[in-house]
Parts: sequence; C-alpha cells; structure tokens
Amino acid sequence: MPVVMSLLNSYAGLAAAATGFVLSNNVLIIAGTLDGFSGFILSILMCRAMNRSMTNVLFGAFGSVAISAASDGQEGAMREVSLEDVAVQLAYANQVVFVPGYGMATAQAQHIVRELADILEKRGVSVKYAIHPVAGRMPGHMNVLLAEANVPYSSLYELEQINPDFPSTDVAVVIGANDVVNPDARDNPNSPIAGMPILEVDRARSVVVLKRGKGKGFSGLENPLFFKPVTGMLYGDAKDSLTKLVQAVQHV
Repeated sequence: MPVVMSLLNSYAGLAAAATGFVLSNNVLIIAGTLDGFSGFILSILMCRAMNRSMTNVLFGAFGSVAISAASDGQEGAMREVSLEDVAVQLAYANQVVFVPGYGMATAQAQHIVRELADILEKRGVSVKYAIHPVAGRMPGHMNVLLAEANVPYSSLYELEQINPDFPSTDVAVVIGANDVVNPDARDNPNSPIAGMPILEVDRARSVVVLKRGKGKGFSGLENPLFFKPVTGMLYGDAKDSLTKLVQAVQHV
C-alpha cells in the first residue's frame, strides 16, 4: 500500500507536468516533474526496504489466498492476556520497546502511547520506539504521528538499529502492526513475504500485541507471532486499551 500511494503521487506530479506543457506554464512543469520523479524514487526505495521488485509489489502474491504450509493451520491458539498482567510486566521491566503500526494511526493512540512511556520512564524503565520503514500507509507515517505526540526523535530507532536490542528487551508492545512483525518473512522461504525485513519482536522475552480482533494483515497472511508462547494478545481499541494500561501501571 505505501508503494502504491507513492506511485499515485508520482503519477499526479507527472500529470501536473503534462498540464504545464499544455498551458505553457513553467511553474507546473517544474513542480510536477520534481513531484513525479521524487515519488518514483521513493517508491523504489520502499521496494528495496521490503526486498521486493516494483513488479512483484504491484502484481505479485500479496493478498492472495495461497498460504505456505508453515503458516497454514497454526497449532495452538492465541493467548489472551489481561490489562493487569500487562501492567505488571511493563511496570517492572528494564526495557520496553513500542512497535507502532497502522492500528495506532486509526485509533489515534500516539498521545496515550507517549503518556504511558513517560510513566514508565519515571519508574526507571528504558523506553524505545521501533520504526519499520513501510509501517502505516505512507513512508514516515509512524514518525509523523509520534512527532505529533512530542516523542523525542532520539527515542525512535530504525529497523537495523533496534533488531539487535530485542533479545535484551523485557516487553515488546506491538500496537496495531502485523505484517512488519511477521516472522514468516524471515523463517519461511515459501511465504509470499519471504525476505522482507521485519522487526524481530519475537526475539523479545515477552510480546504484547494490541489488536482489535483476530484478523490478518494487509498481505492476507496469518502471523505466527500471535501463536508463540512469548506472545500475549490484548484485544480492543488501541487507544482505549492504552488508556486503561496507563491507569493500571500507576496503581502497580
């Protein structure tokens, strides 16, 4: 989706440039050309971030019903956890990593995430934010939302920076992210998203996933992360769940 949106932006720029030629308007020609080529370059960079060619992203297996054997018929069930249990985990952790996704954007939960992080930091917990380059609907979507909530830029960590930290992370809190934390991309060569760099949250000591329900991500694939023993599912609207978590942590 982020690649498609960037391409559409590129096409809009090229259309503006073409209009400029028709109207003999140099401003439209220059602005449209810059917009068009910058959008195309950005699309290529995002394809590289997903380890995919442009053709594969546009016409490949994303969203298809074919699911590899490793993801088909997951054994076990998703383990639901309570707010109180999560609050205790967070309050007594040494390091917590928040992993925002599109679910955080739709719930407009960035401000309450910052509030929860502030409370944890006052308790001496080290808090970091893991940012995937294609999380959300546009490149930099998560960065913009967290900046809006006044999250310090020094607390944001790109994929290559944060992945080595997950084994020493006590709790990874996944807020509405799905495909960007799917371990099948790393472990299953037959998966449609095989080879896509992911945030390796499954290597953390404990994972809490905030989701509205048991649905799949944009790719249409089941996420093995949700079935791992280290993972607990906290269902509900992200903003509402985080608000209750703030109150619960304060009373721990």
